[in-house]
Amino acid sequence: MTMYGWLVLLLWAGSVGLATQQPDTQTWLSYLRSRASNRVYGRYPGNYYASNYEDEEDESAEVLDCPLECDCPSAYPYAMYCHSRNLRHVPFVPSRMKYVYLQNNQITGITDGVFDNATGLVWIILHMNQLKSDKISNKVFSKLPKLERLFLYHNKLDRIPQGLPRSLRDLRINHNDISSMPADTLRGMVNLTALRLQSNAIKDTNGALESLQSLTYLDLRGNLLTKIPDRLPPKLNQLYLEYNRISAIPADFLRNRPELRFVRLSHNEITDKGIPPNAFNVTNLMELDLSYNKLEKIPTINTNLMNLYLQANHIKEFSISSFCRVVDMANYSNLRVLRLEANEIRAHDVPPEALLCLRMATNINL
Repeated sequence: MTMYGWLVLLLWAGSVGLATQQPDTQTWLSYLRSRASNRVYGRYPGNYYASNYEDEEDESAEVLDCPLECDCPSAYPYAMYCHSRNLRHVPFVPSRMKYVYLQNNQITGITDGVFDNATGLVWIILHMNQLKSDKISNKVFSKLPKLERLFLYHNKLDRIPQGLPRSLRDLRINHNDISSMPADTLRGMVNLTALRLQSNAIKDTNGALESLQSLTYLDLRGNLLTKIPDRLPPKLNQLYLEYNRISAIPADFLRNRPELRFVRLSHNEITDKGIPPNAFNVTNLMELDLSYNKLEKIPTINTNLMNLYLQANHIKEFSISSFCRVVDMANYSNLRVLRLEANEIRAHDVPPEALLCLRMATNINL
């Protein structure tokens, strides 16, 4: 006899002494089946252990609201894992979710409504898909007031999505097909601190970065820039511009940005004529990378600079005045690392006073 049969028999037997009329067996059986269907029957296939605890019934509801294409483990009740499942669409996201992982799929677009019920989302991870800009609704992210991280790299986007929430702090949209940035592209993104745009086809930022008042990290490597972007954010700390077509440095480029500490400009087309006098002689700069350019001279740097990379240029002279304006016991450079290999300088070209000027250096490569 099945478990349901035993339960029906016991309930019927108990009711004999309490009522003169026998209970309707079909009614009781229907009632028991409906109760059983609402109970928890384990969290893994093959487990069928009913639970009588209300808190476990609540947990069951959380598991059951998870899309069939995804995993929503009870150990991480606010995370939905849908990565690497060959998905072609974004599943509807339950309201309790804060973190959604959808990377490494075949998703081409995002329709309105999939995130509307999950207004508490903090992370949306969508890299390594096939997303196209014309298949992403302009309002799909606008209803997420708590969104902080949005990963869209390695897709097929030709522009930055519109309607991004002001709460966003980290936007990764590198390795796409973005070629232009209208001036209002990132308007209102006052909390954005990190923006990764490397490996696109951007020719000009059109002042779109100026309004990013909190931005400290900007990566524009591997684009088609012919100049350093105009009107960069005031709090920028790290700027990566390698592998572009930049040939000149604006005279006030660093003086107007006191927070800028790390600048990388390797693999460009910078010449001596493109560097104004004292363009890099600023106290805030800590690391400067000018390697793989077309320099013939060492540019003048500030004594506070700690790392200078000049390898693979056409430099022919080791000029102490580039590092120290005065060479004595009281005046010296704080330079720790100096790389000059793959130039036209040899060890015998280094003057004796270099030992005094560069006394803090721990690594000098010629």
